[in-house]
Amino acid sequence: MTTRLADAFARCRTEGRAALVTYVMAGDPDPETSLALLRALPAAGADIVEFGLPFTDPMADGPAIQAAGLRALKAGQTVARTLDLVRRFREENRDTPLILMGYYNPLYTYGVDRFLADALAAGIDGLIVVDLPPEEDDELCLPTRAAGLAFIRLATPTTDARRLPAVLANTAGFVYYVSITGITGSATPDFSEVAEAVARIRAQTDLPVVVGFGVKTGAHAAAIARSADGVVVGSALVDALARSLDLDGRATSGSVSAVTALVRDLALGVRQATSGQAA
Repeated sequence: MTTRLADAFARCRTEGRAALVTYVMAGDPDPETSLALLRALPAAGADIVEFGLPFTDPMADGPAIQAAGLRALKAGQTVARTLDLVRRFREENRDTPLILMGYYNPLYTYGVDRFLADALAAGIDGLIVVDLPPEEDDELCLPTRAAGLAFIRLATPTTDARRLPAVLANTAGFVYYVSITGITGSATPDFSEVAEAVARIRAQTDLPVVVGFGVKTGAHAAAIARSADGVVVGSALVDALARSLDLDGRATSGSVSAVTALVRDLALGVRQATSGQAA
């Protein structure tokens, strides 16, 4: 399995802090702007990047990410073009872990074996596929792990003690805890409840526990970082990009900086908080 993920979390532990995980949609609002943003995220403070794979029916995503996916699809983004952006990113950055996040249908259509071979060659480190439960591990999870990539599973507030072992069984890289019940960007999490959930998951796994959904500001990131191994921010970044576009939905000269300014604020929040594991 690729070591970039493990190295990133180890570096953050050495620094006594949680990792900042940033999400952006591949191809939003166009491929070149998407690539420029992808390249700019690590310098702004992102430790790990999730690259969204646009899909027409994103059941777990709120309005911001749905709109981003539609912009990307309108601009012609596909699985193949997303992997090409990853290849171009890897020409300049060999160290930052890159996770592809999306839904199974586009990967199934592409062909699982073909996709896994191409993803590994492009420089992907792992997958988050929202709509494949543990009962479907033979479809993609186990082949992903056999190919040398991490398959990252989501746990939620409704994942009880009976369900959690199944969720964790074939998970690799990290565990993604969804901090709210609902779609992305729809609410602000209860930080005390998040801390309790992280502790419960940590009791069952040695993997890092990363928390996402509903984190919008540096203060939110700091609150999560005090108990978790990582903080994911997606909708807020996608919103920042959307607000920078012109009236026709095209990128402007300030589009990349609009996102990286927020990433720097989030990174500061994470770095000012002491992670639960490091404490």
